[in-house]
Amino acid sequence: MSTVGAVETLRIVLADDNLLIREGVSAVLNHLDTVELVAECGDVDSLMTAVEEHRPDVVITDIRMPPTHSDEGITAALKIRAAHPAIGVVVLSQFSEPSYVLALFENGSDGLGYLLKERVNPGDLQRAVRSVADGGSVVDPKIVDVLVQSRTRRPSAIDQLTPRESEVLALIAEGLNNSSVAETLVLSQKAVAKHINSIFSKLGLGEEQTAHRRVKAVLIWLAK
Repeated sequence: MSTVGAVETLRIVLADDNLLIREGVSAVLNHLDTVELVAECGDVDSLMTAVEEHRPDVVITDIRMPPTHSDEGITAALKIRAAHPAIGVVVLSQFSEPSYVLALFENGSDGLGYLLKERVNPGDLQRAVRSVADGGSVVDPKIVDVLVQSRTRRPSAIDQLTPRESEVLALIAEGLNNSSVAETLVLSQKAVAKHINSIFSKLGLGEEQTAHRRVKAVLIWLAK
């Protein structure tokens, strides 16, 4: 991470096997302030090589890439996070399938993001990159909608939440912190904290560490 004035410039490695999409995302990144694209890759092997060579602040990767075009991007994201915890990863995908998101966040959501190519704009991408670089997480709101509108669910702890608590947890799942949740719902931060504590209690997460509780609450929400 280099510094321009008082703002840190994030170094990015981009991976996507589709040349047109890769060039499009590259063009967006090259027009963003405080972002430096240090490498572009078309497959997982070159991505992993670029990570070792450049040690970027953030990796942006597609899901399906050579050689099998299945879930190489998810696997690579988890390997990168395990080997280099300081590197954030944003999965930029055309697929809104919940299984991919749950696989990505299976062992925690710190430093991970999942955005949909069809919906992302330069501002969204810049915020996501900054968030995962800082250890946060981001989930495209459409993913939350897909899960909410999915097939009939078995009764779960999520059903105990009030409508307002559900709104709060949905925003947390999108990667918002307490102050952003408060701003979005026009609530005080004290009120948001109260709702979050109630959510933790109803989900049986009262004894967990705060950071772990947020991750598990999001995963419970996504899996409902």
